[in-house]
Amino acid sequence: MVLALCLLLPGATRAQDEEGVTFELKLSKNQLGVNERLRADFIMNQDGDNFIPPDFEGFRVLMGPSQAISSSWINGVRKYSKTYSYILAPTAKGNFRIGQASIDISGETYKTIPAEVSVTEAVDTPNGAPSPDDIADKNLHLVAEVSKMDPFMNEPISVVYKLYFSSAVGVSNFRPLDNPKYNDFWSQEIPFSKYNVENGSYNGQPYRYVVLKRVVLYPQKSGELEIEPLALDVSLEIPTDRRDFFGNRIYTTTHKTVSAGKRSIRVKPLPLEGQPEGFSGAVGEFDFKVETTKDALNASESLQARVSVSGKGNLKLFQLPELNLPSALEVYEPEFSEDVRTTLAGMQGSVTETYTIVPSFQGKYPIPEIRFSYFDPKAETYRSITSEEIMIDVLEGPSANMPSASPATAERKIPVSRGDQFHFIKLEPNLGPRAWVPFFGTGRHWALLFTPLLLIPLVVFARRRKDKKDQDIEGTKVRRANKLARKYLFRAKKVLGEKEEFYIALEKALHNYLKAKLKIETSEFSKDKIRELLVSRGISQEDIGYFTELLVSCEMARYSPFSVARMQQDYEKASEVITALDKAL
Repeated sequence: MVLALCLLLPGATRAQDEEGVTFELKLSKNQLGVNERLRADFIMNQDGDNFIPPDFEGFRVLMGPSQAISSSWINGVRKYSKTYSYILAPTAKGNFRIGQASIDISGETYKTIPAEVSVTEAVDTPNGAPSPDDIADKNLHLVAEVSKMDPFMNEPISVVYKLYFSSAVGVSNFRPLDNPKYNDFWSQEIPFSKYNVENGSYNGQPYRYVVLKRVVLYPQKSGELEIEPLALDVSLEIPTDRRDFFGNRIYTTTHKTVSAGKRSIRVKPLPLEGQPEGFSGAVGEFDFKVETTKDALNASESLQARVSVSGKGNLKLFQLPELNLPSALEVYEPEFSEDVRTTLAGMQGSVTETYTIVPSFQGKYPIPEIRFSYFDPKAETYRSITSEEIMIDVLEGPSANMPSASPATAERKIPVSRGDQFHFIKLEPNLGPRAWVPFFGTGRHWALLFTPLLLIPLVVFARRRKDKKDQDIEGTKVRRANKLARKYLFRAKKVLGEKEEFYIALEKALHNYLKAKLKIETSEFSKDKIRELLVSRGISQEDIGYFTELLVSCEMARYSPFSVARMQQDYEKASEVITALDKAL
């Protein structure tokens, strides 16, 4: 038995050696339509290295090279085959030539024979093998789902971009190539943290999909408006006909560009019929109210009046109605605030304007009713909400003195010319020659001569006094501080009515006064330390309380509204306190 094997083996080797090396090109067809696919197989009967494919001029390589190896023993003869395969798509009609491919086998180079291919018109039933692009086209779709195609102007619509793919392919990655600009729309994207794969259907077939982008749009003009497309570059895993060692299907990776395409919507204008006066463009479903923090207070105290709109709609795209308040009330610019969240249904929440109001005089002041109008797109009609009148009762404070108005029909008197309007002109001046009076030797002459000499001692005395003052550094600081105190107090009186400038000047006047009288740097001391120093100088507790109260008013004025009457009171109090401290110190 062993001898028989030894005899057979040399025979098998010789049979393989006697078989020559082959390396050839086989095409699936030599004539095909421009919409068909061509398979090119480069087959060799022995293993080789350095395979170099030809230049596939006139064709686009869709897939390849893929390798297939077959090895078997039949009647003691080994059969071996190795194949490099390509799937080609023609790029145009015409006659093309697939050139030579080469490979090295056992140290020698072998080449294939070129093949001619004829590409004709497109055929109705292409029978070529589907390319990865064909598979992607059939199993991958990007869709823009628009919630409403005929909204009113400023009515919200949502656009949801979904990437549908069948179970035949797998999506490994994607990146946007062109994001839409949403011209003629107010837009807000709704972000999300991660992408979720969900089950759905496309054209009646089961698909999986991923939501890529969610946007809420408010059209800003009527007519035909276009939503620009979203384009993506998607990486796909496409199955092939080959399988691995364990029998699992082998996938190949390809890239596919998909677009959602343009979507056109028809935006309806808001109707002009029945449009209320003062309509500011609010569209949705809203509630409107005006409320105050208090309805009774004293003069120089403050209250807040809030005008707010809440509900669903274009909350960020219209103006709130303004309060019309009596001129006797001091009103500051309103502060705007919003609490708005955006979902696929549009904006929801509230917007508010808060007015700070300070009455100066006692009395009753009404806040008149105001009206807010909006368009309801569901009912396709305008609606209006009117607030109730609010009465503000100012209990304590100065009374308003109303000046009497001059009669509207006051009689105009025409001046009458008396004829003596030029009586001041002296028509007969009676001019005559003046007598010459001598100057030298007169008292005026001697006074002008000796007066400069008498001023010399005064100049010397003043100079010495100035030098002495300059050497007194502490005294110079005190005098300068005293001068600044008077300067800033005068400045505060001049800008009375301008809150920030008034209280800055008043605070500087008070600090410089302390510098002059107590010879201290007030920036280094707190109010408690200043109070201790004033107590040590014998100042009464009442005056100290007034002084510290003024300092607190200067600080609080930066953050709270102050009326003109309050500023006048603070100025008069500052003058009284400084006078009282002058007497005590």
